[in-house]
Amino acid sequence: MAILGGGIIALILGIIGLIAWWSDFLVIIKGGIPLMLILGGALASYLGYEEYKDKKAMESISESEEDLKQEVERLKKEIEELREKKEEKKE
Repeated sequence: MAILGGGIIALILGIIGLIAWWSDFLVIIKGGIPLMLILGGALASYLGYEEYKDKKAMESISESEEDLKQEVERLKKEIEELREKKEEKKE
């Protein structure tokens, strides 16, 4: 109950303060909006750059992955050829 009472008192004092200092509140809002836009834009730019870097990294990984798959297939064929040659020597 004490929390509910404290919340109601804080709400009433906040409304009274907002009415009493309305012009000061507007000044704070006017100064805060450009700051929020600057910080939000900087954050969005940073996240976009990180996403671009991740995308480039994934592309290079997928390219190297294809190269590695081809190399594995080539080595498998080479191993099979060596096994066949070894079996021919035994016979």
